[in-house]
Amino acid sequence: MKLAVVGGGSTYTPELIDGFARLRDTLPIEELVLVDPAADRLELVSGLARRIFAKQDHAGKITTTTDIDAGVADADAVLLQLRVGGQAARNQDETWPLECGCVGQETTGAGGLAKALRTVPVVLDIAERVRRTNPDAWIIDFTNPVGIVTRALLQAGHKAVGLCNVAIGFQRKFARLLEVEPGQVHLDHVGLNHLSWELGVRLGGPDGENVLPKLLAEHGDAIADDLRMPRKLVDRLGVVPSYYLRYFYAHDEVVKELGTKPSRAAEVAAMEKELLEMYGDPALDEKPELLAKRGGAFYSEAAVDLAASLLGDGGSPVQVVNTYNNGTLPFLADDAVIEVQARVGRDGASPLAVPALDPLYAGLIANVTAYEDLALEAALRGGRDRVFKALLAHPLIGQYDYAEGLTDRLIAHNREHLAWA
Repeated sequence: MKLAVVGGGSTYTPELIDGFARLRDTLPIEELVLVDPAADRLELVSGLARRIFAKQDHAGKITTTTDIDAGVADADAVLLQLRVGGQAARNQDETWPLECGCVGQETTGAGGLAKALRTVPVVLDIAERVRRTNPDAWIIDFTNPVGIVTRALLQAGHKAVGLCNVAIGFQRKFARLLEVEPGQVHLDHVGLNHLSWELGVRLGGPDGENVLPKLLAEHGDAIADDLRMPRKLVDRLGVVPSYYLRYFYAHDEVVKELGTKPSRAAEVAAMEKELLEMYGDPALDEKPELLAKRGGAFYSEAAVDLAASLLGDGGSPVQVVNTYNNGTLPFLADDAVIEVQARVGRDGASPLAVPALDPLYAGLIANVTAYEDLALEAALRGGRDRVFKALLAHPLIGQYDYAEGLTDRLIAHNREHLAWA
């Protein structure tokens, strides 16, 4: 089995490598290709990757290339984990929206739209290269904004599934609180990427006992603290929202908070510099503890599980993924991309049935999906008016003067990445 990781020079790649090494029986990789235009980072990351494989007695071969076509040739699956513009572009996404009194974040709001505009054309170009080289390869997208990027891939006819670590993070957290193995915890996870709720937590499988009320009663304070939301709100909802819902439920509070501290991008950039220095140490043969602060916890386990299911019989039959709605949420179009539990196998992902949603959740899902429709149109076709309409439609913006100011700033800060600007 051959896998390619586009964006393999990321400082986060050793987390993925560690998962591949530990879970080699689930996903028996014979060759892993790390693809990245940054040759210097590739050298540091791949050196540590090979040492991790060697320490854990993994027989797979790790190679590197800056050539996408060469890297994805004959690959059974291609993982996308790229960041167009790097941390510098992310820093802009997290700062200029604050000038208009709006949340500055890299996956939602105006910053999320900027990232989508930069990313979608690049990802589609890579996917076309994969299709020309190996049309049977699966594309696993971890590149944000995952919902919009996955929809772009699916609409273009690619074999693609989107992946996020939010659900597996909740699964692991709830398993610890319940003192059971993670595989015993099944989530009633519903929504869009970075806009989701855990409506139930079931033991043993999709039809198991719902222990969410017990979790909230016994561990509500800890759960609310992790979400950085009031316990009374979580109790009132009776569900566990993704921590990304804080941008919606406490927008003004978050804007004030973000204006008083360095951006997350600045923190990550400093962390990356330190990590790369560590990776250059020939004595280091495991992922460093600092990497845990980088973000993306449990991504490696989720990626292994998904790839194993798409390529064979090694993964879990039911996983949380991003895929076409196909009637699952009746208030959305079939070609909307949702994030729910799905049966995953060689033919792809098929969402499980979802009970009728409370309008509190369905309304926000419908609103953000409408924004994503417009965002994808802007990413594919360009144009200032399309950018403005997408921003105006976003529930975190929604006022024409905000949308005007944000449109000007978005284009000014991203001109080098926008072919039409």
